[in-house]
Amino acid sequence: MKRVGPHVHTTGGVFNAPLNAAAIGATAFGLFTKNQRRWDAKPLDNQTIDAFRKNLSDSGFLPKHVLAHNSYLINIGHPDKDLRTRSLNALIDELNRCNLLGLPLLNIHPGSHLNLCTVDECLEIIAASINIALDKTEGVTVVLENTSGQGSNVGFVFEHIAEIIRMVHDKSRIGFCLDTCHTFSAGYDLRTKDAYEKTMSEVDRIIGFRYLRGAHLNDSKAALGSRLDRHHSIGKGELGTDAFRFIMNDPRFEELPLVLETIDESLWAGEIAMLYEMVSPSSEP
Repeated sequence: MKRVGPHVHTTGGVFNAPLNAAAIGATAFGLFTKNQRRWDAKPLDNQTIDAFRKNLSDSGFLPKHVLAHNSYLINIGHPDKDLRTRSLNALIDELNRCNLLGLPLLNIHPGSHLNLCTVDECLEIIAASINIALDKTEGVTVVLENTSGQGSNVGFVFEHIAEIIRMVHDKSRIGFCLDTCHTFSAGYDLRTKDAYEKTMSEVDRIIGFRYLRGAHLNDSKAALGSRLDRHHSIGKGELGTDAFRFIMNDPRFEELPLVLETIDESLWAGEIAMLYEMVSPSSEP
């Protein structure tokens, strides 16, 4: 079964996330475990942890169908060691928060070189940072999200993701998340069956589907190869609907969290329903 849902709000407490997801018919969801635009965060107390775990179970979600997302402030590829250390410490904190909540996956943006080092040097710095973070934590997999390539962000070609994975020591705790908007705006087409199969063949050849841990399902306001990160609602952007139909009928995406980060939350319930309507009965295992 495909597991679909939005990146939900946690207003009032992280324990509300499963309830918010269940209320709109989601079978998976994403969330921030802390304010994504602040460095500091109040530690999770036992009452919050217990409430989250109970609401998750009572709402029918398995932990593996939740894709937590780290703070937008974190850049573990920063060339400056002191500034990078702040990001590394924040990543370690977020991995520990996921572990306390019983969540096995933390999605991260790989990082940015800020035009202060080469791409290859940045990839090495990212991998080294992940190795440190994994050594200092347990139980949670770092999930690298491919990017659109906006600004100095790395991770917009599949080779970047593959190279980071290659340099990570613990292969059991590293994976990747395929963002459809980012994939498209980075120059990989998904709009026709032939284009989709070509792109997915590249994913498998370069990264390997064995590392796939989830996906972000977003249409794109920006054109193919624009390298602009501009999400849109499903079927309202440059990608159209066929790309999402291909994913919803692709067995390689079974039982993975497929998270909507689309721009109009009033459409989320309808987008979930639309995506499930795309599933062909013959594609269900």
